[in-house]
Order: sequence, then C-alpha cells, then structure tokens
Amino acid sequence: MLVSDLDLPAFDHTDGSLRGEAFHAALAELASTGWLARGPFGYITLDREAGDWFLRTRQAIFPGMKIAEIFGVSDGPLYEEMARNILHINGADHSRLRGLVNPALSPRAVERYRPLARDFFNGLLDEALGENPEATFDFVQAVSRRYPSQVIATVMGAPLDDAARLYHWSTWIQKQFDAVAMATELPAIEAAVAEFYDYASALVAARRGEPGDDLVSRLVQAEEEGDRLTDVECVNLVFNILVGGVDTTQAQLAHTVRLLAEHRGQWAKLRANPALAAAAVEEALRYEPITPFTARIALEEITYRDVTFPADTIVMVCSFTANRDLGAPGADRFEIDADRGLKPLTFGAGVHYCMGANLARVELTEAISCLAERAEDLALAGDAIYESISGIYGLESLALTVRR
Repeated sequence: MLVSDLDLPAFDHTDGSLRGEAFHAALAELASTGWLARGPFGYITLDREAGDWFLRTRQAIFPGMKIAEIFGVSDGPLYEEMARNILHINGADHSRLRGLVNPALSPRAVERYRPLARDFFNGLLDEALGENPEATFDFVQAVSRRYPSQVIATVMGAPLDDAARLYHWSTWIQKQFDAVAMATELPAIEAAVAEFYDYASALVAARRGEPGDDLVSRLVQAEEEGDRLTDVECVNLVFNILVGGVDTTQAQLAHTVRLLAEHRGQWAKLRANPALAAAAVEEALRYEPITPFTARIALEEITYRDVTFPADTIVMVCSFTANRDLGAPGADRFEIDADRGLKPLTFGAGVHYCMGANLARVELTEAISCLAERAEDLALAGDAIYESISGIYGLESLALTVRR
C-alpha cells in the first residue's frame, strides 16, 4: 500500500512546546498507535526494527541537499559545507573518506584522551564548587557547555583559549539540522559557517607546515595505499569533528547528570561502583537521546513492511521511541546496570554511524566517573529547563546541588 494512503497519526517534531515530560508523554502515546506516523516533512518511524532498517538501507540517504533546497540555500559557505559534509557524501567517496579518518578515531586511538578529559572535567568541577563542602550551581553553564569544547580544542591542536569560540560556532552550525532555526535564523548560521571555514583552513594549513601530536596532524598525514586527503577534504573533516563533537556531547552530558540526579537509586549504584560510569553513559544515550530524530530521503521507491515509500520521500527515524522498543520488560525505565543487549540508535547506524562516537563516549564516561568519585551526593535544585526537540535536544539550564 502507498504510504500516503495510510490513515496515520500526525506528529509535529517542530512543535516548541514538546519538551521534557510533555515530549515523553506525547511520544509514548504516539508509539502505542503503531510503527509509523505522519510528520511535517514526511513520515516518522517509531520502533527499533524500522528505525534500524531505514538508517542502514542503501536505498535512502541523509537529505542534506534536500534541506538546502527546502530553505533556499543554493550557494555560499553553508551550501558548500552541506555539499561536502561527510553526512551528505555517499558510495565510494564516502568509503574512501571513512577509510582515511577512521583510524584516528578508533576505540583504541581515542583511549589516549581519557587523562585529558578527566583533567578538564575536574578543573571545571573545582571551579564550580570553590572551597565549599556543598555548592549549588547551573551545571550547564558552569560545566557541560565548557567541557567538550576544551577537550576537542586540545585534541584537534587548537589553542585552549579558542574553546569558547568553538562552542559558539558548534551551537550555531548544528542549527542547520533544526528546521525551525533554518527558517528563522539562517543568516546567523551562514555567518558561523563562514567564520569557522576560515578558522579550520588556517588550522589545517598550519599543521601541513608543522605537524604536531594532534588529530588534525593525523588527518593531514593520513594515508591508505598512497591515497591522502586533500586540503578541502581535511578542512571539511575538521569542520565535522569540531562542530559535531561539541554541542552534541555537552547536551548528552547535561541529560546524563540530570537523569542521575532524578533517579536516586541509580546514583547510589554509581557511587558504590564508579566502574559503572560507561554503563550509565550508555543507558543515558538510550533513554534520553539528544538526537531524537534523524532524517533519511528515499533514493528510489522503497517497499518496507508492505508499505511503499515513493522516491524523494523523507523519513524521520525517531531514536527516542526506537531506543525504548527493546521487546523486554523495563525498557522504559532508566537503569544503569540493565543488560539491554542492543546499542542505542543515538549515534545512528550503518555507513553513516557517527564517526566521533568513540571520542564522545570517552568524554562522557570520564566526566561521569569523576563525578561519581568526587561527589558524595547530587540533587536537583530546581526544574531543568529543556531546549527544543528540533535539532540537538539539550538543556538550557540544570540547577544542581553537589556535596563533596
């Protein structure tokens, strides 16, 4: 049956009122109706199997250039970035780029950054706590928004003083995946892209002339069977890693800490065994993904579960509902020591699986491990203020009381 002929429930993921528990309740009700819904730009898959299938199929790709078309982006820095973004490159060209960059971001390669991440998190926590045995502060402003940009700046070989600028650019450039922002804030997004292109180009040029012990130098020197990255490819990969590795990680860290503060029993488990930090991070990635919707566009007519999706149909994969659809009791509960069996879809799946996922997991795990070791207790000091689910789903603020 043609998908347009189905009587499907409607869900608008651009609705700014859908935040926090209101969002959770709306998605739970929607998922109870079936595996498919109608959205403002196409259709939304709701269960794990369908989400995984659409993320992995070669019959659909990330609709980056369709997004550019919808919002009238036809030239300039943002158009160039969208055309060259590894998310929007497919086939042999994508395989070649991933083959060159993957060794620098493999699980083994990113292990070297654990001490660095731990030092930065501890420093920010010290600053937030001061000399007090107990302190109340906004965790988002004091720690989570500053931490990943400090790590990624050092990892990439950029000056630490540039961390604040990297956070600013990352936040604005990530808005290209937010339909509301693209419709209302396009000039600011364009400006951030242009500024960052200049910055990344200078960084790559400097490492070409004088390589160091950093990720940009490894990208510049990456070689496979004589093949190397061009300057344009290097700049765009630096762009992807720096921009994609800041706002996303800070948002997921804020949600992880919020969940631990809300679930006192889970915090007690982590305090008793800080080695559970990696499991706590994985459970937070599953339970509250900061990318609740990921898009694909059909390259050709697709038939799945006897439903036909015409070419150019946009399908949104809802990782929030997919992550909770594990076919096992307790999948709707936050439990850091539960054996979930399957990896969450928060970082995607298939050939476009997030290339910075290993580094993000290291940063998140070290932060949560440090917090468990150093804080005797933590508790919410007010209601968390949620950001929009359209784009990167983070927190505006998280008032937290921490006792040493």
